[in-house]
Amino acid sequence: MTAHTVEYIRYRIPEQQSAQFLAAYTRAAAQLAASPQCVDFELARCEEDPAFFVLRITWTSTADHLEGFRRSELFAPFLAEIRPYVENIEEMRHYQPTSVQGTGAAVPTLHEWAGSAAAFSRLTEIFYDKVVKDDLLAPLFAGLPPEHAQHVALWLGEVFGGPARYSETQGGHGHMVAKHAGRNISEAQRRRWVNLIQDAADEAGLPTDAEFRSAFLAYVEWGTRLAVYFSGPDAEPPAEQPVPKWTWGAMPPYRG
Repeated sequence: MTAHTVEYIRYRIPEQQSAQFLAAYTRAAAQLAASPQCVDFELARCEEDPAFFVLRITWTSTADHLEGFRRSELFAPFLAEIRPYVENIEEMRHYQPTSVQGTGAAVPTLHEWAGSAAAFSRLTEIFYDKVVKDDLLAPLFAGLPPEHAQHVALWLGEVFGGPARYSETQGGHGHMVAKHAGRNISEAQRRRWVNLIQDAADEAGLPTDAEFRSAFLAYVEWGTRLAVYFSGPDAEPPAEQPVPKWTWGAMPPYRG
């Protein structure tokens, strides 16, 4: 997957023009929001010197910005709105993100919110006790090694923002995918899996607030649907990639 590019545009806007500038970008934002090349955008104003504004736009790639958006029918109305302020631009460049990134402690990870490693251990212990007794899923999981539930607990813990213990002890994303190869998981089995793990989450005492459970279920739906695909006869193994990191927001589309 091609890395996204981030465009930064820095403006110096005289105070008497700032209201009109913000109004113009409010209108121009509709064109960015409609662009398939635009991932997200944000206009920020400097607190120390309110004359400075920085527009950050994440594009799918630099080429997509220059050859896609700028040549599309969206660009002309976008430019018409912001044209009066082009002469106020002090910097307009594309940047590539580096590996130095992360989140701060102001917002807890899903792993922390759930109750950390102990919570996921309870979850998988209860869940696999249900699985081996379920008429639809038991054949699929016949002969599970005793340590399987704990391995899945490590996986879930890492996915939801905890320590990288699954990667360190078992492997990465490819290792988990390989465990589904050739199993031909049906949609009915997938749906039962989803239902049982939600029941297990209740019994394990995982948080029941809407925000956590919606994020939890979003991952379960995403992960089980990939499992069905990778278990099928025509599946192609994904490119080598790290364990996915789930957050309170939504994941981007899966591209292999």
